[in-house]
Amino acid sequence: MSIMRRVRDMTVATLNERLEKAEDPVKLIDQFLWSTREEIIQAEKLYQQCAGHGNHLKAQWQQAEQLKEKREQQAIIALKAGEDHVARIALMEKASSEERAEQYRGLYEQAAHSIRELEEQLRELRSEYQSVYDKREYFAARMESLRLQQRLNERYAQNGVFNSAPGQQSSGIFRRLDEKISDMELEARSLRDLRKAGQEWITNTGQTVQNTIEREMEQLKRKLQQEGWKSQ
Repeated sequence: MSIMRRVRDMTVATLNERLEKAEDPVKLIDQFLWSTREEIIQAEKLYQQCAGHGNHLKAQWQQAEQLKEKREQQAIIALKAGEDHVARIALMEKASSEERAEQYRGLYEQAAHSIRELEEQLRELRSEYQSVYDKREYFAARMESLRLQQRLNERYAQNGVFNSAPGQQSSGIFRRLDEKISDMELEARSLRDLRKAGQEWITNTGQTVQNTIEREMEQLKRKLQQEGWKSQ
């Protein structure tokens, strides 16, 4: 396991521990994502540098191989021409090119191995970033749901209807309004009945007075008749 991977494992473990204690996990996750994104950017820059260096080493290795083959062909031509001295010089340069080719080949293989490791680390970093980002979106949605629910609870508490739903609240309002109107209707009926009773009393009172007057009229007539008055 590479040093970088061990460091990443420690970082993720620390994140999990801090998440359990965090009041705002989304904010903590955002910090982790920002840090991971910076690591990805730096790793991508390093990868470009390593890839460029690897290409340079490969080019040097291939160039040395080509020069080695070229010097071997020149040595053969010199031998055929009977120029042994020239052939020996060509073979010496061939040996030098061969040694240089081996050196560059070794460096290139090391660089290629490092590049493969870096590619794997980048893949893990990107995968980890995406995984944490997906969880961040989920937790953010949960936090928003909780925030809206808290605001809803606060609104109910302010209106004194914490345990009642909006439909129940409006139903209670209309119920109280109905009771008030019923009381007003009852009061109106009571007044009407009272007026009716008063009118009947007046009517009855008028009839009584009229009867009394009629009796008095009869009494007066009888008195006058006794005194000799004759009705017309």
